[in-house]
Amino acid sequence: MMKLLNLVAFFLLGFANLINVDASMTDKATGITFAPKVNGLDVHGVGVRKKGPIKVYSVGMYTSASLKEKLATLSKTTDKLKALAELRSGAGSERPVTFMLEMSFKIGAEKMASAIAESVAPRHKGSPKDVDELKSMIFNGVDAKGGTATKGTKFQFDCDNSGVSVCVDGKSQGSVSSPSLSSAFCDVYLDDKTVSSALRENCLNNWCLE
Repeated sequence: MMKLLNLVAFFLLGFANLINVDASMTDKATGITFAPKVNGLDVHGVGVRKKGPIKVYSVGMYTSASLKEKLATLSKTTDKLKALAELRSGAGSERPVTFMLEMSFKIGAEKMASAIAESVAPRHKGSPKDVDELKSMIFNGVDAKGGTATKGTKFQFDCDNSGVSVCVDGKSQGSVSSPSLSSAFCDVYLDDKTVSSALRENCLNNWCLE
């Protein structure tokens, strides 16, 4: 019976992908919409990053389509722990992941850079200098556009087995060569202490069985 259910899940997922191959995703909390693909990777889920009652930014996660296939065999209720583990497994190392952030609230360069760096640092097992480099790239990108990440400002973080690359409003700020930093950055959004539980839940709702 389980094998049959898995086959049905794969069929339904494949059918859905044919229909929604160019489907964008919108974060209902902010109304911010994310493109179907970035760097050849598919959008898997979206969510909001909140600080108290403030909706700071929306985040979209992009990765290889193989993750959808794995999630499609799992129930978002009875297999929730397995599904969440699958989201995190190999992220930023065995499979590339891109996080797109779009601001819905105005924040200064130092505060934005520090907030992300402070989330990455305790998860990072490598040199603290890696986090300092990441922070500088974020700060410099925002500083170059007036020192403030205004509503609509976009950040792109490409995470793979070579490290993390940073873009602010489409302009490259450089990259940090550190596989450990890549995994740590992914964990900011995908581990059990995620800064956006909405993102993880949305990924499961999009691709898992009931």
